[in-house]
Amino acid sequence: MTHLHTIDWIVVVFFLTLFVFIGIRFRGKAGSSLSDFFLGGRNLPWYIAGVSMVATTFAADTPLWVTEKIAQHGISGNWLWWNMLIGGMLTTFFFARLWRRAEIITELELLEIRYSGVVARVLRGVKAVYLGLFLNVVIIGWVNVALISIIEVFFEVPYQTAFWVVAGAMVLVAGYSSVAGLLGIAITDFVQFIIAMAGCIILAVIVLNAPEVGGIAGLKAKLPAWRLGFFPQIGGGSDLLTGTFSLTAGAFFSYIVLQWWASWYPGNEPGGGGYISQRMMSARTEKDAVYSSLFFQIAHYGLRPWPWIIVGLCALILYPDLPLEESKKGFVMVMRDFLPVGLKGLLLVGFLSAYMSTISTQLNWGASYLTNDLYKRFVRPETGFENSGKAQKHYVKAGRVLTVVIMLIGLGVTTQITMIDKAAQFLIASGAGLGMVLILRWYWWRINAWSELVATLAPFAGLAIGTYLLPDVMPSGFTAQNGPFIFTVLFTSIAWMIATFATKPTEGEVLQHFYERVKPSGFWSRFKQPSAKKDTLPYLFMAWLFGVLFVYSILFGMGYLIFMEWDKLVLWTILGILGFIGMRWGMRRGGLI
Repeated sequence: MTHLHTIDWIVVVFFLTLFVFIGIRFRGKAGSSLSDFFLGGRNLPWYIAGVSMVATTFAADTPLWVTEKIAQHGISGNWLWWNMLIGGMLTTFFFARLWRRAEIITELELLEIRYSGVVARVLRGVKAVYLGLFLNVVIIGWVNVALISIIEVFFEVPYQTAFWVVAGAMVLVAGYSSVAGLLGIAITDFVQFIIAMAGCIILAVIVLNAPEVGGIAGLKAKLPAWRLGFFPQIGGGSDLLTGTFSLTAGAFFSYIVLQWWASWYPGNEPGGGGYISQRMMSARTEKDAVYSSLFFQIAHYGLRPWPWIIVGLCALILYPDLPLEESKKGFVMVMRDFLPVGLKGLLLVGFLSAYMSTISTQLNWGASYLTNDLYKRFVRPETGFENSGKAQKHYVKAGRVLTVVIMLIGLGVTTQITMIDKAAQFLIASGAGLGMVLILRWYWWRINAWSELVATLAPFAGLAIGTYLLPDVMPSGFTAQNGPFIFTVLFTSIAWMIATFATKPTEGEVLQHFYERVKPSGFWSRFKQPSAKKDTLPYLFMAWLFGVLFVYSILFGMGYLIFMEWDKLVLWTILGILGFIGMRWGMRRGGLI
């Protein structure tokens, strides 16, 4: 069994105590209302909200999952999530200020402001359970599985022992998050992210310069070229043993053209949503909401991946006999075998920090849906209380209880998840085709509650058909070309469009109230006042396109800097400067700054 040195244990205990202290420190600011508990009183500056977004998406599973993708497809296997930058930048320029302007507590509260009728109420209740419980516990489960893998490998203990250690960690997180509310969670995220990122950078530097690897020159010499390419060789085969690239043209097409707008995925929901919208709604001002989202896109895609990628590549050299299905453990084995005393404890704290920041957010976010959009809306309405203050305190208590309930269910789901990648693929597929409705509901008045309800449920039918029926009747390679996902997107899109035009539009009075409250751009001419300002959509599109170029330039520029490919670094630096200038111009003309 691998044991930590005394100084490593001191580091671990110190930081865990610090995190609990922060939670207790902010308990008084979380108990007076749902807005305080779930939105931090709507008073977060952009840098706290932005770092909290990044910290939440840096879970214990993330470096392991990246290591898994590199083992399967090389560096460019990361396009499975790199493509989502395109949709993430949509959130920054088109939706961030609208979420803050809506003055709502949860994303689902928007549904009864935007839509009308019984279907709107049903949709709100269905999505409260679907997002707040069903999909939420799947995310919690795969994050737990990642930490279990870390503990199994790092301490060389059996699964059962690692599971109970993670259960204890989850109880600790549920305890301080239920006390601290979002404000305490966001402040803790800020500290935890710095620790986790610093630890990963240190690990990457140490293992890259290990004699077995030999620096960047050794990495290039010991790995095939296809492993190191940032872009896939379109049309390659799938035989990893012969060194051919394993992403097919159809799979890459679905990533670049479809997935970023069509599919719901935690942290990258089209149109915002999830804990990203929660952070934007908690920002002090609309500009803070925009800047927090922009910072998230830059840090999440442009800066953070490279330490994980370097460690994942080094793991291929150091542990060449590690089976593909266990490839995620390579990251932890590097931690175990190459970190010196003291730093080993620091990086373990870093992974615990990443785990805690994600789990605390998932618990708080899920409890916000179950409390505000299910319990308060349908079980115990506010009208049943003597006064608003008493009602708010009751709902905060309910939120704390539901936090614990989600924790317990999440632990149960953990036992059913074996491979992180499969859970991630399931989440992407289960929302295939929903994304366009989440985008258009802000910009086109004709989208109604039926549109969103059908788009939420149809992917399950489409995925079942595409996975179990079509492969038998389609040409060979249908599944390898990501055919089931592409079919599900088309199936869902057709279904919600039929539902939209086959049903009545949202009541005019509701649409008028929504327009006056949020003031969206787009197809709302019948609800605009004659004195309304000129539409800024063209400028926002410019900001979006140049912003995507800017962040991709940071991502690839950082990579070419690390790999010392100077000509490509110069090219992406020039493109990055052009992207920044164009993005700033579009933001200024579009009224974002």
